[in-house]
Amino acid sequence: MVGAVAGATLGPTACSTPDTVVEEITPKTEGLYGRTPEELARDQKLRAEICLNEHELESIAVLCDIILPATGTAGSATEAEVPEFIEFIVKDIPAHQLPMRGGLMWLDGESNRRFNKVFNSCSNEEQIQIVDDIAYPDPDNAKPQMAYGIKFFSLMRNLTITGYYTTKIGIDDLGYIGNQPNVWDGIPADVLAEHDVDYDPEWLAKCVDQSKRNEIAKWDDAGNLLT
Repeated sequence: MVGAVAGATLGPTACSTPDTVVEEITPKTEGLYGRTPEELARDQKLRAEICLNEHELESIAVLCDIILPATGTAGSATEAEVPEFIEFIVKDIPAHQLPMRGGLMWLDGESNRRFNKVFNSCSNEEQIQIVDDIAYPDPDNAKPQMAYGIKFFSLMRNLTITGYYTTKIGIDDLGYIGNQPNVWDGIPADVLAEHDVDYDPEWLAKCVDQSKRNEIAKWDDAGNLLT
């Protein structure tokens, strides 16, 4: 059984770039704001590389959805294309390759030890049994044989959270709305009176009318504020 696990999880020891794949890759340049030609070329190169095999990518997808499943208000990690994000990051940051692939091997090994089958073939309940031991380790009852799995799951959790909450699905789930115009009613009247100054009525109407705060100011050729 161990041989089967190794065959399923071990592919090339480093990312490779078959010529047939390179010709089929189309860089995803649409909607990318502020990308330089060099950055786009590097993105295309990384997307063309093959680093993780199909079995490993399936395992990553399962783990992503265990970490961030769909809720009543937001989609799952796979719906947010987090596995694709992790695949790209592993190629973009080669230091992640050995921990990721080694961790996936550990996961299948632990699954075989417990259930005599690879992780992807386990039921959800069986998968959760393993994940619970590496996601929430008991510091008072540390098991040395779980140390690698714990470290691997920490990496997976960090990448999943990062990937998810930098997508539209994740940002919407947070309720983040970005920078919004605030409401400023001008300098308080008592402060103005203390300094014996007042607003020019014309400027007051143009600058402190909150009903117009979302309008873009217009100026004439002489630099005078119109509206």
